[in-house]
Amino acid sequence: MARIAGVDIPRNKKIEIAITYIYGIGRSNGMDILRKANVNPERRVRDLTEEEIGRIREIIDREYRVEGDLRREVQLNIKRLMDIGCYRGLRHRRGMPVRGQRTRTNARTRRGRRGQAIGIKKKAVKK
Repeated sequence: MARIAGVDIPRNKKIEIAITYIYGIGRSNGMDILRKANVNPERRVRDLTEEEIGRIREIIDREYRVEGDLRREVQLNIKRLMDIGCYRGLRHRRGMPVRGQRTRTNARTRRGRRGQAIGIKKKAVKK
């Protein structure tokens, strides 16, 4: 397995897909990195040379914020919003959708599982 930015990327996938296993690198950023490193995106990770992996690693370290640094920055941004008490910060604090989605229905990912519905009691049958 090749190790880039502290992440083991899968050997059997094409490098254009495998590089997206790094937090903060998607398809378009991955293609930019491969273009700058002069690596064919169709090649498999297992077929890359150490020199090519080194070029990819160097470009990511020099130009991109990934993994731990990016996660820390995102968490600090959310904490800042919560500390200043803005609307988005309050939504984060309450665990509600932040970007204007409706909450009357849906929003299960943010709000958690639905509570148990109160069933209609059956009437006792008199004989």
